[in-house]
Amino acid sequence: MSGGSHVPAGGDRRDDASLDQSSEPASFYTGIVPLVYAALRSRDSDDVAACADFVARTGQPALELGCGDGYPLLELREGGLDVHGLDSSADMLARCRIAASARGIEVTLFHQAMETMTLPGTYRAIFLAGPTFNLLPDDATASRALARMRDHLAVDGAARIPLFVPEPVAPDHLGVPRTHTADDGTWMSVAAVAQDRDVATRTQRTRLRYEVHVPGSAPRILERDWLLHWYTPDGFAGLAEAAGLAVRSMTTPDGDTAGVGSQDYDAVLVHPSRHAVGTS
Repeated sequence: MSGGSHVPAGGDRRDDASLDQSSEPASFYTGIVPLVYAALRSRDSDDVAACADFVARTGQPALELGCGDGYPLLELREGGLDVHGLDSSADMLARCRIAASARGIEVTLFHQAMETMTLPGTYRAIFLAGPTFNLLPDDATASRALARMRDHLAVDGAARIPLFVPEPVAPDHLGVPRTHTADDGTWMSVAAVAQDRDVATRTQRTRLRYEVHVPGSAPRILERDWLLHWYTPDGFAGLAEAAGLAVRSMTTPDGDTAGVGSQDYDAVLVHPSRHAVGTS
């Protein structure tokens, strides 16, 4: 890792950890990473409600980008909404299909990256349930993704993209794991062990250490670099407009219009013709 501020966790890395610097979502969410991710992620009913409300207000069919292992996609399908899912990770989509089958849910999934997606139809609602857009490594990739959204967005549709500016990991938090113990005694953890933050390129690369310890088996340990790229509201608006989309709104969690210094905000994008006539 180079550039910006690099903060290592001294002496934390063990020799039995394999290092995989895959940071693209398609290769990052593989191996033991989806297992640990599913065990440790938070599930907020408000997130499901926000996605359901956006789809209900904007129209169907809808497309969730970065649907991963099916949360909240499967909850939306259970609620009767016509929502398809797209993700670049084959491992995550496999978990989604297994979960859908176990719950008796029919779901349409596409194994594609959002910046190169080519799907058979258009959608009235395109959305990301969380700030997965921040996983795109640079402005050029983001621009390609926005152009593909434009081409798959119905003329009367809208796209909702949550964005955030990641906080640096505090030095005393490096090497401190988040853990989960399953009913069968399997112990899982993830910890940030080093970080490189470059404000000039708006990127933050965090080395994450994943561990899975199954009773009676050898531990599985992996270190992988997690890359995040962030945007200013004005910068993101410029990328959207260059891709042929118009910004309908940029709203913070408090309901204010996002501006300089905003750390979290939802961008809602539409076709310029719809924005010009003020259609909601």
